[in-house]
This record gives sequence, C-alpha cells and structure tokens, in this order.
Amino acid sequence: MLVYIGEGVRAEGLIFGILMEMPTLSLPKVSISRLWLHGTIWMIFLVLLVLMDNNPYSLGLSFLNNGSRLMLYGLLIYFNFNYLIPRYLNTNKLAIYFGSLVVLALIATPLGTLVQYFLLSSYPQLQGNIQSQQGPLFLVSMMFLIFSTSGKIIVDWFKQQQTMRDLETQNMQSELKFLKTQINPHFLFNTLNSLYALTLKKSEQAPEIVVKLSEMMRYMLYECNERRVPLEKEVKYIQNYLDLEALRQSNLVDIDFKVKGDISKHKIAPLVFIPFLENSFKHGVNHQLSDAYVYATLAVEGDELDFKIENSRSTGLQNLGPKPQGGIGLINVRRRLELIYPGHHSIDIEDQPHTYTVHLKLKLTP
Repeated sequence: MLVYIGEGVRAEGLIFGILMEMPTLSLPKVSISRLWLHGTIWMIFLVLLVLMDNNPYSLGLSFLNNGSRLMLYGLLIYFNFNYLIPRYLNTNKLAIYFGSLVVLALIATPLGTLVQYFLLSSYPQLQGNIQSQQGPLFLVSMMFLIFSTSGKIIVDWFKQQQTMRDLETQNMQSELKFLKTQINPHFLFNTLNSLYALTLKKSEQAPEIVVKLSEMMRYMLYECNERRVPLEKEVKYIQNYLDLEALRQSNLVDIDFKVKGDISKHKIAPLVFIPFLENSFKHGVNHQLSDAYVYATLAVEGDELDFKIENSRSTGLQNLGPKPQGGIGLINVRRRLELIYPGHHSIDIEDQPHTYTVHLKLKLTP
C-alpha cells in the first residue's frame, strides 16, 4: 500500500469491501457499544494491512504508517457520512456534493502523504515512492469516498424498505383489530335483540341461548386475539352460531351445516365466516315467512379450504338491490381477507331472485 501502487490498491480494495457492509456512524449520537464495534472493525483492518505489508521497516512503524493511512480514510468516510451526504446529497445539491468530494480528496491526499513522509524519515527510498504516487493515492481517496457514498445509499434504502414494511405491518395489525371490533358488536347486537324478544315471551329457550352466547363471547374475547386460531374452534363457533339461530328461529328455518375433510391440522384467521352467516339470516330468511333455509358446507383438501353458504330469500327483496353485499360484515370480511390472505383467496357471490350464495376459497397458509 505504501510503496507499490498495485499492492496498495489491493489492500485498500479489501478495506473498502468490508467498509461497504459497515453501518453509518453518527458521532454525536453514537452509543458506547457502537463505538466499540467500529473501533474493533478498524483494528481488524489495521492488522490485515500490517500482515500484508512487505516493506522493510519494523512492526511498530508498520502499525504507525498503515494506521495513519487508515485513519485518513476513516476520517474521509465519516465526514462524508455525517456532513456531506446529509447537507448536500440528501438535499439534491449534487454539483456541490461531488465538488466537495473532489476538494476533500485533494486536501486529504497531500496531508496523508506528509504524515507518512515524516514517519518514513529513515527510509528515503520509500519517501520518494510516496511522493511519486500522489495521483494514484488521490484516485484511491476518491474511490473510498464514491463507493462509501454508494454503500450509504444502499444501506439507507434497505433501512427505508424495512421501515416501510414495519409500518405496513403495524397498520395492518391496527386495521385488523379495528375490523374485528366492528364484527364482534355487530353479531352481539343481533343476538341480544333476539334474546330480548324471547325473554319478553318468557320462552324456555332463553337460558339455552344465554349459554350458547356465553361460549361464543368467550371465544371472541379470549381466543380470537391470535393471528390464527385452530380451524376446529372456528368450526365449533360456527356450529354454536347456527344452533343459536335455530333456537331463535324456533326451528322454522331449515339449517344444515356439513364439514368435509380433516380440519384438525389447520389454522385460520378468526371470525372469517361469521359475516356470511349473519347476512344469510339478516338479509335472507328473516324476511321469509315459509320454506326458509340456510345450507353451509366447509370442505378442506390439503391446504385448500372451500366454504359455501346458500340461503333462501323472499322474492320481494329482489328489487332492493344487492343489499347483503353492502353490509358492514361483508365489507369488513373482504378487507380482512385482502390483508391476511393477499392473492390466496377468492369470493364469488351469486345474487339470484330466490337464493343468495357466497362461495369462499382460500389457501390455509401458516
């Protein structure tokens, strides 16, 4: 590095390759642990340079000589990171920034050479070689500045991408929590209204509804806080819901729910199916005086889930437009599926005069 420019470029190139991976150091705000980290890395570089130094002087002088050059490059890099980049590059003052790099290299090169010249006062031949290498040393200084800038830009880009991903994840979690708080009261209000009507009639079914409702609320409040819940528990929740509806409807509605395939090994986002069930009763059979039905099928094959629910509807509702699709429940479940299963689900809705069918397919990803 100090005599033969070929060896110098090779050694300094090694340093540069490692420096590319170093995090940015902001001296006014740096922690003690980070200072130790940077100091350790620079010492490793210095040892590598000394080991590759084939010049005839002593080991101590080799440390001083190589250390002075390494310190110079460190000062260039940190000054670039902490002053030039924030002040000029980040503010799009490109001409001033690149001009500053050239000026910095022009100043640093003779200063570094001067220090080495005095350190090698006992080696006139080496002093002469250093004086003759001003041009190559200037280019090496510029190389460190330019490539350290490139490394800083790359590191900052990755940090920005990570920050955006973290923010997106936080926003997604916040939105999911908000959507779940909308789903739970929506179901609760419907059930309490039904329970209130039965208590007015002093129906013997009221206590059974209270028990079913208690089980369902326990599931919603204490077991649905995870990102995924066992599919078995979600199916049990669906069955409880349908049993409750059967009681509320006084068994006047034909309700059938079939489960196919092995559901014991899978997990699913909680409360995905409930809006479909709610809309089947709210916008369908509740408006029908006779021959009302709700048929649901949940089938699992491999990691693919197929859920289909069909309900009858009164012909008097066909002119009211696609009302079920506009309810809070279905809007929320569509949004939840977009967040939790992006690109891994599909929803098909068939709005017929006498029937309303929702067909959901999704991949049970971890």
